[in-house]
Amino acid sequence: MDAAAITRAIGRKRDGLSLVEVWPEVVREYLSGSLDEGHMGALLMACMLRGLEPEETRALTEAYVASGETMSHSDPRTVDKHSTGGVGDTASLIVVPWVAACGIPVAKLSGRALGHTGGTLDKLESVTGVRTELSPEEFAACVAAAGCAIAAQSARLVPADRRTYALRDRTGTVAEPGLIAASIVSKKIAGGAHGIAYDVKTGAGALMRERVAAQRLAESLVALTAGFGRRSIALVTDMHEPLGPAIGTGLEMAEARDFLRGTRRDARLELVSRVLAARMLRLSGFEGDVEQTLQTALDRGHAFERFERMLATLGAEPGALDALSPHAERGELRARRSGFVASLDPVALGVLARDLVARHGARAGVTLTVRSGDELRAGDILGFVYGDAGASARATGAFEIGDEPAPARALVYDEIEAGFGRSAAAASGAPDGRSTLETK
Repeated sequence: MDAAAITRAIGRKRDGLSLVEVWPEVVREYLSGSLDEGHMGALLMACMLRGLEPEETRALTEAYVASGETMSHSDPRTVDKHSTGGVGDTASLIVVPWVAACGIPVAKLSGRALGHTGGTLDKLESVTGVRTELSPEEFAACVAAAGCAIAAQSARLVPADRRTYALRDRTGTVAEPGLIAASIVSKKIAGGAHGIAYDVKTGAGALMRERVAAQRLAESLVALTAGFGRRSIALVTDMHEPLGPAIGTGLEMAEARDFLRGTRRDARLELVSRVLAARMLRLSGFEGDVEQTLQTALDRGHAFERFERMLATLGAEPGALDALSPHAERGELRARRSGFVASLDPVALGVLARDLVARHGARAGVTLTVRSGDELRAGDILGFVYGDAGASARATGAFEIGDEPAPARALVYDEIEAGFGRSAAAASGAPDGRSTLETK
């Protein structure tokens, strides 16, 4: 593809025309270095402005998958889980070992932080010694040894997506639904899991701020996955405020540790994690009592044991997980007036935590002690800032205090599954709500 051809492709997409036939060559040329980042960035921006049709998204996904190798796990029960990104979203770190403790293999390829959202790989690497850049063989060996693994996509698995993923972050083209779906599904297919649970975030802190857009993305993920012969379920969950109370790589890793160990469990984080874990068991074909099995895995410490075993296979130094603690410098966040917590700005809190970690290390970040709707008196503690006490004023600005309690919101809004469609019952967190609408 010469410069004239790529310029024509950019013009076609700028004018709203399809690039179904062009995507395989574009991806191949970009990965080889023949297509420069200036042209690719312009094409991504055209996609951002004009959107991708389902056929284009499918073609791009296939091109991504074809750019590298595809793994295959011999156990047909092997499952995976993916979040579209949020703030304080520690669910992957909790759910992966939790499901593995129920006897179901979990093979998860993850990404790094995009914008204000946290990255699971960054959180894992806050534990001294952990290495997430694994070859496919090393990844498979970790799954075999620990029953679960979380790793980066290697240079051999969907390398074209890996390169494009970084460019999207730099060019402000992250939030286009077709680009998101192609990136996510290509990694899941290459990772080799037979069933995938998708957690599509919606709200002020999500890439898909509007619920309708999140539902459409969820449907696209499920339809794309089915086209590759894999099972999947997509949940649409709330991200109007941080999911868990810890925000920051090391703080979130410690949050997952304490949750699995049973020393501290946030109710919001537990509900979303529990629903995701239940869906992953269902995707695996698990035939036992799902809720009882999950609870037993927590109560008997099996989930925490799997967590430790997974970290050990990833190279964690002995005692490194227990050594995780907040930064010694701490600033208090206090309410400026009495009233009720009307909202917590997840973007502001996510950006602040990202900046604190960048400047002061993995033990820096923010922790919350209140939620939307909580009643306050002037001077009450809202949370803490670690790493730079002087950032407390900046963090306090993320809390809006009103005169009336904020309306309650569901945590799980919707559920889409091939053959079952959209489930209104999922909004209550009910384990098995389904509708008769078919996913197209």
